[in-house]
Amino acid sequence: MLVLFHGLEGSSGSHYARAFAGVAAARGWNFAVPHFRGCSGEINLAPRAYHSGDFEEVDWLLERFARLQGGANTVVRPPLYAVGVSLGGNALMRWAGELGSNAARVVDGVASVCAPLDLAAGGAAIDQGFNRQIYARMFLRSMVPKALAKLAQFPALFDAERLRGVRDLHGFDDVFTAPLHGFRDADDYWRRASAKPVLAQVRVPALVINACNDPFVPVASLPGPQDASKHVLLWQPREGGHVGFAQGRWPGQVQSVPEQVVGWLAAH
Repeated sequence: MLVLFHGLEGSSGSHYARAFAGVAAARGWNFAVPHFRGCSGEINLAPRAYHSGDFEEVDWLLERFARLQGGANTVVRPPLYAVGVSLGGNALMRWAGELGSNAARVVDGVASVCAPLDLAAGGAAIDQGFNRQIYARMFLRSMVPKALAKLAQFPALFDAERLRGVRDLHGFDDVFTAPLHGFRDADDYWRRASAKPVLAQVRVPALVINACNDPFVPVASLPGPQDASKHVLLWQPREGGHVGFAQGRWPGQVQSVPEQVVGWLAAH
């Protein structure tokens, strides 16, 4: 089975999810995309949402998939792999680092694609210049209404007027994401939720892909060999953008990286 954790405001309908689904189907693998809270088209019931470092949620989901994959009476379960894209990649790698050697009890390998493993650097990149005008606004168009719907469920959960006034992701995380998930503020959240500091603790085969021209992930913030354990392979191609990796004509432009990721996982 291959489990894919989607990116910020993504879903099973995202182009990369469909690409990975096609690659998994071609291999005869089971495939699943769990939706983070609020991303399925239905509002979740708890006074919380999802965030980049939510490794406890990843842990619960992967444990559940491992049980489903193995069955109650199966001594040896079939292989289980996990891939995270962008936000989902940071959360997944955070999980792999936090669990250390215990992660191998659940999965056989993991991969992150275009994850902002240093959230402060990634957040600052999205909140500046062209990115702020286009991408930050795009994300806020869906995130702010969801947050206000959450406030309707739980009045006084946060300051609605402050939320309506935010113009970037830092402001949104300061008002909404951080306090709802136990962080002091956006800076505390970005620091404590980043996966880069725990890559040295990863003890399962892990592939970490980041394009050097990703507009959301500054190349200076990418992990180097000194930041990762021997179990982590850092693949940092020069081109690719953010979950782009254009190569050839459709559908090759979106399938190339999924095919290589799945092939690497199967080989390890």
